[in-house]
Amino acid sequence: MTSTVWMTLPYIAFTSFLLGHLWRYRNDQFGWTTRSSQIYESRLLRLGSPLFHFGMLGVIGGHVLGVLVPESWTDAVGISEHLYHVVAVSAGTVAGVAVIAGIAILLYRRVTVTAVRMATTRNDLLMYVLLAGALVTGLLNTLGSNLLWGTYNYRETVSPWFRSLFTLHPHPDLMVGTPWTFQVHGLIVLTLIGVWPYTRLVHMFSAPVGYLVRPYIVYRSKETNATDKRRFAKAWESPAVPRR
Repeated sequence: MTSTVWMTLPYIAFTSFLLGHLWRYRNDQFGWTTRSSQIYESRLLRLGSPLFHFGMLGVIGGHVLGVLVPESWTDAVGISEHLYHVVAVSAGTVAGVAVIAGIAILLYRRVTVTAVRMATTRNDLLMYVLLAGALVTGLLNTLGSNLLWGTYNYRETVSPWFRSLFTLHPHPDLMVGTPWTFQVHGLIVLTLIGVWPYTRLVHMFSAPVGYLVRPYIVYRSKETNATDKRRFAKAWESPAVPRR
């Protein structure tokens, strides 16, 4: 890949990410949802969704530490490069396997359950393909570049390149000589960032934080619902209730 790709594509993706969310919020607030399909099938969802989401938290945490935190900072607090790689490989592998297993279950559910498959849009398909590609190549980087075919210190190339994008003084040359797995992973992730606002992934910014300060939560049991139905039926049969 040329330096031009690693200098222009990130800013195109970031611009689409920012403006796309603003446009989506202003024009499609009713579509700002996960479009939950739990009503169609719940058994596979209960298994795959926690694996995916909790695994993704680990993956995101690993990227924050490995990409956004400079190597000099971890050295300053006494974390050697060897210790960092041991932790990164072990924790990254666990999180990666969990999130890949989760998305595999969700994909299997979306393909095999007819109602869920019928509710799948083209944007959903694109999102799943990009997510799966990013996760597989990310795990390949974690295992391949640290265990299978030697150690590659991406914190000296990929990480400084990514951080330089936010200083508006990018160093795209740092990505040109990186292993192909890192380049493919970077391209997939940037594409995913660019299409993010136009998929159901926008629900990530809709966490129900209001429940943390809500003074009460209403729970309704089946017994309560049955009692309410009987009361409504009795009131409806009363002569005092006008009928149309």
